[in-house]
Amino acid sequence: MKQYIFTSERLGLRNWQINDLNEFAKLNADPLVMEHFPSTLSREETAQFIDRLINHFDKWGYNYFAVEDLRFGELLGFIGLARQEYEAPFTPCTDIGWRLKQSAWGKGFATEGAQRCLLYAKENLGLNTIYSVCTSTNKPSEKVMQKIGMAFQGEFKHSRLKDYPRLETCYYYKIEL
Repeated sequence: MKQYIFTSERLGLRNWQINDLNEFAKLNADPLVMEHFPSTLSREETAQFIDRLINHFDKWGYNYFAVEDLRFGELLGFIGLARQEYEAPFTPCTDIGWRLKQSAWGKGFATEGAQRCLLYAKENLGLNTIYSVCTSTNKPSEKVMQKIGMAFQGEFKHSRLKDYPRLETCYYYKIEL
């Protein structure tokens, strides 16, 4: 049995493991999944990302959690929380985000998992304010932000995307827990 930190009706959320690399690398190599990011990620870059997520969990007690479909134990991607400290009008902050493989799109998993993460943030982590960011072109993520009760705060030029003009303009949302 998997060691989930918490579950929702259909999802199990947990910390990352080395054996997640193959499935997560496939997801990060998919150009459609990574459409709103500067590029796809290689297997090595995905391994480094998993290491960063594990270290983030060790430091903060949360991360962009590995998320699985409870029915099949299938890794769907991530949904979770991360401390963000890049230059922006609202940082430092805790961000909520998600990245799911294509076969998981359109099934309400991002909304369900994000709602459960907000509850966990409030009840288990004592967090009061959560932000979320997406590129101005990422309408599916923006729709999830709205569905989970977040309020639009504005747009900004993302300091880490200045070399990517099509992605640089981002929207940010906020929710008080």
